[in-house]
Amino acid sequence: MRATVLRTQTSAAARRPGRLILTGLAILVASFVVFGTVLVQQITERTVRDNLSGTPAATDLVIGNTDVPPPTVRDVPAIRAVPGVAEAVARVSTGISIGQGYLNLQADPGTGPLSTIRVIEGRYPDQPGEIAITPRTAERLGLSVGTTTTGTGGELTTPTRLTVTGVVDTATDAGYDAYAPESVVISWAHLTAVERVDVRVVPGTSAEVVRQRVTAAVADQPISTGAEVRQAEANAAAEEVGKLFILVGIFVSIAVVAAALVVTSTFRIVFAQRMRQLALLRAVGANRGTLVGALTAEGALTGLVAGVVGVGSALALGYALPAVLRASGMAVSSPGLPVATAVSVVIGAIVVTVLAVLAPAFSAARVSPLEALRAASTTAGRRGIGVPRLVSGLLLVAGAVLAATGTISQLPTPEQSNYDPTLPLLLLVASGGLAFFALVALGPLLVRPVLAVVGWPLRQLGPLGRMAVGGIGGAPRRAAAVSVVVALGVTLISGVVIGGASLQVLTDREMALSAPTDFEVTSNEGTLPEGVVTRAEAERAALARVVPYRRLGDVTLLRGADKLGNVDSGYPTNDLDLAALPTTGELDVAQGSLADRGPGRIVVNSWVARDAGLRAGDTVALARDGRTVDVRVAAVLPGDGPLHAGILADRADLDRLGAPTAYTGLLADAAVAGEDGRTAGVRALRQAIGGADGVGLAVLADERDRNDALVRTLVWIAVGLVGLTVLIAVVGVGSTTALSVVERIRESGLLRAIGLSRTGLRTMLTVESGLYGVIGATIGLLIGVPYGWLAIQTLGVNAPLTVPVLPLVGLFVTLVGLTALAGVLPARRASRVSPVAALGADG
Repeated sequence: MRATVLRTQTSAAARRPGRLILTGLAILVASFVVFGTVLVQQITERTVRDNLSGTPAATDLVIGNTDVPPPTVRDVPAIRAVPGVAEAVARVSTGISIGQGYLNLQADPGTGPLSTIRVIEGRYPDQPGEIAITPRTAERLGLSVGTTTTGTGGELTTPTRLTVTGVVDTATDAGYDAYAPESVVISWAHLTAVERVDVRVVPGTSAEVVRQRVTAAVADQPISTGAEVRQAEANAAAEEVGKLFILVGIFVSIAVVAAALVVTSTFRIVFAQRMRQLALLRAVGANRGTLVGALTAEGALTGLVAGVVGVGSALALGYALPAVLRASGMAVSSPGLPVATAVSVVIGAIVVTVLAVLAPAFSAARVSPLEALRAASTTAGRRGIGVPRLVSGLLLVAGAVLAATGTISQLPTPEQSNYDPTLPLLLLVASGGLAFFALVALGPLLVRPVLAVVGWPLRQLGPLGRMAVGGIGGAPRRAAAVSVVVALGVTLISGVVIGGASLQVLTDREMALSAPTDFEVTSNEGTLPEGVVTRAEAERAALARVVPYRRLGDVTLLRGADKLGNVDSGYPTNDLDLAALPTTGELDVAQGSLADRGPGRIVVNSWVARDAGLRAGDTVALARDGRTVDVRVAAVLPGDGPLHAGILADRADLDRLGAPTAYTGLLADAAVAGEDGRTAGVRALRQAIGGADGVGLAVLADERDRNDALVRTLVWIAVGLVGLTVLIAVVGVGSTTALSVVERIRESGLLRAIGLSRTGLRTMLTVESGLYGVIGATIGLLIGVPYGWLAIQTLGVNAPLTVPVLPLVGLFVTLVGLTALAGVLPARRASRVSPVAALGADG
């Protein structure tokens, strides 16, 4: 009997491959994602290894590394004199301070197999004091071929002449790069050591023989082959890729769990549709164990087919995509053929599917033989949950609350400086995991109250709305199983969106403090030369605003005759005009208001407020060189002050303290956005500086751009990763709707027979599908917002909770739209069934 039942069930499943694929669609997608992730990691690592090495391919030997003292300048001629050495290039770099900027001067031969640059204008340097620069460096520093400047670098302590002889193209251009032959760099900077020496061996000569000769010539210097160095450089880059894919693996694991939940729900529907058949098998002698074995085997077959199709699809795309990208000119490597991994993914798909099918199989096997006497082939789904499941769910809730409470207790205090986020993060993850499983256990009990709230507007729209809400409410276990997966995806995405928005606010605040404008001009002498600010203010075509400021480092705080705080020399203070800066709006306050700052009213940073025991509204006195000024604290910042100020005071108050009239520095913004506007601003400020010694110009906008790009990249990567779970959820909604359409053919026929149009039936079923998204998105947002806030606090980065309403509303609407869209095709199929045929069908 066991073999007969097993053969009957598996052959029936094999005869209907469409339903087999539909049942295991979530596992198919999960298998595609898992194996696709493996291929993407291989593609990324191979591309990094093949293209991102800084050592030229012609390098056969490399002398020196960072673990021992570097080769000396005298070692280089000795290496060149070794028989078999065709070329030896010393790699060395030195920082150069020029009039109003900085250069990173690097040694490179300029031509030949060991060169990393290419001359595009002028000629390559060949004399001490000559340099070649990159195009962006030329624009930023206002230099061109033939330009002469002075600078100090290496062992030089006095400014020495530098002449630009050429412009070179490089793989990267940071805007401060310069190049020259090693002899020019060493001679000009008076260097005595180099970083390493790259050697090219004479063709036909054994590299190992040359290596032994070089070892004899320069003892105590480590020697590696060029291949080893390139491999080490590639491994270092690939290691960073590997760290990223550890994070990817976590999100993929969550997607697999979501797929298992979807498949569990799907099999419940499939088995419910065959209750009469299962009851007949029980009536003819099949016991419960036999049915469980047969249904589990059907699940294994589903997992096998889904896993093979998913892995095959990922493999085809994994080989096709790099080929397409290479055809478009991009340097992308192809993956390998990880057969063992492919087999493991297929086996994993089978195991996950079998585990997912166990609960529905045991539930279906409990069918009574008397169910064979029913007219319909399906049985009504259970609406409640048992006592063990209820107790388990409540225990999980209690565990999640306790873990969250533990997380909150571990959060850093404002005075804490050695905060380790490891334990709080582990507690937060544990709390989130327990909360999710509690949601799985208690989901059927949550569906009805949530549906009562979110379904109220639909019920007011008439019979179609009431029937759609009733269709979901009539099967709460099914609705919970699918909605929980949607909720998981929304929780993750909303947490990422909230975290990203909060980190963006933090980044904007930090940039408003450290890089409030595009440019900053400062002086090594303490104050700017006379006329620099006036000339900068006159450059209105290139500079949108110029904000000069004065800085003092010896201002103390008094209350009466008592000195406040624990500092002896005083707090850093400046009179920067915040109202003149466009980034003032990015600053948030812990207490008070920045708008209240003015004569007699100061702003202090969080450290000064803690050290001096101040709060917004307190009255104190600023003291310097025997002079005092009574002031009131208008606001307290949550972190540092602009330009690292502890106290922001009004200009009139600094005058009363006897501050010098000369400005310490100035901030300025480019009049035109983009690289061209930034370059024009740099040139205008250089004109204003006029070659004054000791005056430096920093392009703060570059740092701001890098930080903004980093935050945006991290957020989009995270959104893309958690989108895997949303994809699984949408697939689950589509497959659930499609199978429930089959289950309700008779109901659909009855509705059509009493007058419901095809359009009405399609609309009702599509709205039902969308309601899965409404329920899941509502629960997901209710969970995601507090967990998102807690995650930000756990990181200890002092970022404020930011709830971006519009993106979250957009997320809600998008999820509802996607889940509704997933039900469109099944709804169309149901509407095409004839009422007569539907009424004649079993259930």
